[in-house]
Amino acid sequence: MTTTNRKRPSNRDVVIRVATALFLEKGYQITSMDEIVAASKVSKTNIYYHFKSKEELLSAIVEGIVAHYDRLIGETVGQTQLSATERIERFAALLTDNQTDSLGGCPFLTLYVQTSREQEWVREEIGRFFRKQIGAVEHLLREGVAREEFNSRLPVPQTAALIVSAIEGALFLQHTRQDSTLLSDTLHTLANLLK
Repeated sequence: MTTTNRKRPSNRDVVIRVATALFLEKGYQITSMDEIVAASKVSKTNIYYHFKSKEELLSAIVEGIVAHYDRLIGETVGQTQLSATERIERFAALLTDNQTDSLGGCPFLTLYVQTSREQEWVREEIGRFFRKQIGAVEHLLREGVAREEFNSRLPVPQTAALIVSAIEGALFLQHTRQDSTLLSDTLHTLANLLK
């Protein structure tokens, strides 16, 4: 008989997971530390041992979400055996498949609009993430042009910004309209426009 030694998540990991869900579902401003204590079943003393403030907890959450998506996007862009078109489709799919029950349909949009001007660093971090996201799409578009998948006169930077804007906008509209086909329809239309 073998036993599985599963490592129990640390209190810090539990707090991050629970606080992330609460911040995305309810909003950062509305969620209190007492709610995080109750939902996580981690004592307030223990939470404050790991995070000096609610803002520090938010920082850890934003860094974690950005790192998660950066890794997924990097893996997708690096699949050079696939066409640029397929990788752009996978790029969009990973953004869709990794969505949570966030207020705005996208964790980045939700955290951006839920934080006040005093947390400008959150907005800056999210802005950096989107600039990197647009850069990844630009890379794929340049590859697609070089492989003759896309029109050679394609304005790459503008098209990359359009694609990311369309994906994020479609995620929001899909969330508000409860229409799971909106993003795939948007991507199909974009794919036709690139040729």
